[in-house]
Amino acid sequence: MNANQKVVTRLLGVIVLMGGLAWASVPFYDWFCRVTGFGGTTQVAEQGSDVVLEQMIRVRFDASLAHDMPWEFRAVQPHMDIRIGETGLAFYEAYNPTDKPVAGTASFNVTPYSTGGYFVKIACFCFELQVLQPGERVEMPVSFFVDPALLDDEEARGAPAITLSYTFHVTDMPEDYAALGVPAPVAN
Repeated sequence: MNANQKVVTRLLGVIVLMGGLAWASVPFYDWFCRVTGFGGTTQVAEQGSDVVLEQMIRVRFDASLAHDMPWEFRAVQPHMDIRIGETGLAFYEAYNPTDKPVAGTASFNVTPYSTGGYFVKIACFCFELQVLQPGERVEMPVSFFVDPALLDDEEARGAPAITLSYTFHVTDMPEDYAALGVPAPVAN
């Protein structure tokens, strides 16, 4: 193999390697955030904590919309004080004031970021696509607890409050939605 062929082979190898790393970076970053709580990513559990402490923490609830989302969206209550390890239940309300069905999904995070790995969701509307009919208003629950291990983390244990934030984004209507027999909106 001559020098030019070696250079071309190495360059092609670098291009393939870079493409593979770019392809794998999104799922790897998602996995990393879920495992570590990095960037305010919460944890998920099937059930509540086995340990409930006497120490209280305030959990604040924040709601916002992406610029193109026509819904109204808010936290039903602005905050709650719960014991660390206790299962909490909060509600968010969404309303579709338009004359057509709108699909949406919620993205979320927790601040301060250092507490993300200790905020554990048991059930959440953010795990599913939401479709609201014209004029429909729904309350959507989220059940959660704050892991007592928070107190073992020097950076996280000093947080006086945790804020759970959701942002709703418009999502393409599922193709099978028409198969559900929902009539199409009538144009005026």
